[in-house]
Amino acid sequence: MKTKTNYREILPDARLWTGDLEIEGEAIEQIRNVSMLPILAGPVAVMPDVHLGRGATVGTVIPTRAAIVPAAVGVDIGCGMLAVKTNLVAGDLPHNLHGVRSQVERDVPVGFGFHKHPVEPKHGLVAPKLDKRVRDLETRYPKLRILEWMGRFDEGRMWRQLGSLGGGNHFIEICLDTNGAVWIMLHSGSRNVGNTIGTVAIERAKRIAKEVDRGLPDRELAWLDEGTAEFEAYVEGLGWAQEYASLNRDLMLYLVHRALEKALDRKVEFVGEVTNCHHNYARVEEHFGENVWITRKGAVSARSGELGIIPGSMGAKSFIVRGKGNADSYCSCSHGAGRRMSRTAARKRFTRDDLEAQTKGVECRKDQGVIDEIPSAYKDIDKVMAAQSDLVEIVATLKQILCVKG
Repeated sequence: MKTKTNYREILPDARLWTGDLEIEGEAIEQIRNVSMLPILAGPVAVMPDVHLGRGATVGTVIPTRAAIVPAAVGVDIGCGMLAVKTNLVAGDLPHNLHGVRSQVERDVPVGFGFHKHPVEPKHGLVAPKLDKRVRDLETRYPKLRILEWMGRFDEGRMWRQLGSLGGGNHFIEICLDTNGAVWIMLHSGSRNVGNTIGTVAIERAKRIAKEVDRGLPDRELAWLDEGTAEFEAYVEGLGWAQEYASLNRDLMLYLVHRALEKALDRKVEFVGEVTNCHHNYARVEEHFGENVWITRKGAVSARSGELGIIPGSMGAKSFIVRGKGNADSYCSCSHGAGRRMSRTAARKRFTRDDLEAQTKGVECRKDQGVIDEIPSAYKDIDKVMAAQSDLVEIVATLKQILCVKG
């Protein structure tokens, strides 16, 4: 039986799961531009956390035929979420969590930071079971054809960035679910190497678009055609960077898990499987009887029974969800609450006092450097979830009690 769907069609070739949430005029224009691309393989699916992005709108699912738009994937290739339940409960944690946060910040580099040594078992930076994946990435890296476009690149730093957080909206959190169970949740991507691969691919696509005069409504929407050397080099680098991002999250989980055990002076075990999912990526999928490229720019795969993660802001709830396999959305859901104002606007509007009030009860930074991440800069996560009730069901509701940001 076909799943009941909640989307609106206020634009040609676009389906919007936005309910009564407001959408910026500039974001609407971006969606319109994407929906006009001749490489489109179906309507663009717009998630409820949609907001203005670079080229393509954040919170969109874009099906393309025999081509990829590098700017739609973005420069934080493979950015995504990880979450796992532990055997701890709220009563196992100290009343003051500052010591736990300090230990996590000592063990996991944040912002522009990176490890002093590459991630190897001998340095205690990687679990032996993850080391094989590190070695596999190392073996494949020198063979990537996209390296020819990248010029001078600090390869040593790249390996030391594995297992590090980054800045912006990336975070590490300790959360409680509604039953008082303790969860570890984190959000990060492919760090500088993914940024570089994405940036050079976008520029290469723009150069080709200019040479063949594609007549694009926005230069950022330049694409690479399947079968060309440029496309093959990008797809190879894209896949590698997505694996790097996934491994980065698994490595951070190892370090956060160990930091939690050190801070609490006790063994901590995981309950159930770890959920690790991208929300900035592209891959080939079958939809409506055809294999097409699906680019999720700020969206999560939500096939029937598939687990995903939809975080709120640093002061709001987050959700572990199970996909309903809604075909109209290309089996997708939102990747978070979505910004309702730019970082610049948030810095101008809010103060440190506002930040302290809105993150009350959360052990986190409350300084000028993270005001752009204040909860009020994001949409209401409950409204976002209500707008996509036909895409996912909620498995667990989490609320952070500790948040680490770069």
